Amino acid sequence: MKFTKEEKNWILYDIGNSAFTMLMTSIMPIYFNYLAESGGLSEVEYMAYWGYAASFATLIVAFLGPICGSIADNKGMKKPVFIGALTMGALGCISLGFAKQWMVFLVILVIAKVGYSSSLIFYDSMLSDVTTDEKMDQVSSFGYALGYIGSCIPFVACLVIVLSADKLGLTMPKAMTIAFLLTATWWILMSLPLLKTYKQKYYVEKQQHMVLVSFKRLGNTLLNVKKEKKTFLFLLAFFFYIDGVYTIIDMATAYGSALGLNSTGLLIALLVTQIVAFPFAILFGKLAKKYSTDKLISVCIIAYFGIAVFAYFLANQVQFFMLAVLVGMFQGGIQALSRSYFTKIIPYEKAGEYFGLMDICGKGAAFLGTAVVSGVSQLTGSLNKGVGMIAVFFVVGMIFFQMSLRVENE
Repeated sequence: MKFTKEEKNWILYDIGNSAFTMLMTSIMPIYFNYLAESGGLSEVEYMAYWGYAASFATLIVAFLGPICGSIADNKGMKKPVFIGALTMGALGCISLGFAKQWMVFLVILVIAKVGYSSSLIFYDSMLSDVTTDEKMDQVSSFGYALGYIGSCIPFVACLVIVLSADKLGLTMPKAMTIAFLLTATWWILMSLPLLKTYKQKYYVEKQQHMVLVSFKRLGNTLLNVKKEKKTFLFLLAFFFYIDGVYTIIDMATAYGSALGLNSTGLLIALLVTQIVAFPFAILFGKLAKKYSTDKLISVCIIAYFGIAVFAYFLANQVQFFMLAVLVGMFQGGIQALSRSYFTKIIPYEKAGEYFGLMDICGKGAAFLGTAVVSGVSQLTGSLNKGVGMIAVFFVVGMIFFQMSLRVENE
């Protein structure tokens, strides 16, 4: 399939921001473990505080996302707010390299993740501006696919620097400072083509008191979305099943590290996830031409339920590698198809608002999953029981998703 220049530049941002995602779910938790141990935290406390920080960041985005999304829907506003979020995330990433105490590190992490997650709201809402209905599934899938494989480039560079720190004459903190700087630079460079060519095609006209009007428009959308049963039920479904997906992504390395698994092995396993995710994300995009998107999403939800059950029994590094392959097979599909499916069922001129709401039900709602895993782990003293709770999210998500499809067919 041939992509237009606008579609290619949009896909490039997936390649850029995925570098931060990869760092955040791989090397970063291990480095935080290093800082936590220096601060006297236990393994359970380390995992719990990491989870609480992730939850707090996503809770902030859940509150701000729809508001900023509504403002972004105004004519000529989507690019400026996107640039603001991108800048916040990239500078936060760089600043992490200068945090030498675990609490300071978590505060900066929250800031960086808020910027990163917010940028994705505006980025996802740009999909209808850069492509057509017929190509949405393929463009969205290629974005995730190339994001997975493209993020491996800065990740491998960071991995070599961190693992070879002693040979290079670097301390762990200095090696991580270089890794954070390298990741932020990659992120920014991959964003420039999109910033150069993006044009907001769908929008609402600016009015006086734009912020106040945006608040009112958001309020009306919140009231009306309950009347739009298909959209409302899909958002409920998305809340639960993608919550489970992001919890697995956010907590995977922390979980394996807390279980005492080898750090090098964990990082290689996550690299395997990216490599596996590349062809499977493209595969799901191609399957969307033959099979309905809702059937493919259902397959992914069922697969993730099985992955969550398998994670409950995780006990050694071989099993962690198996988990990494399974996650890679379905991660890109469920994310890309959910994004394109939602884009098709919402009004394009209000994409920012709706993707802000979707973020509440997605990354914004991930606070529930990470909080549940952290809380149950602390209460029971068992990491496996905490992780096992994730399976429930996929069951509930599937129920609501099937309800939304029945409404659609009525």
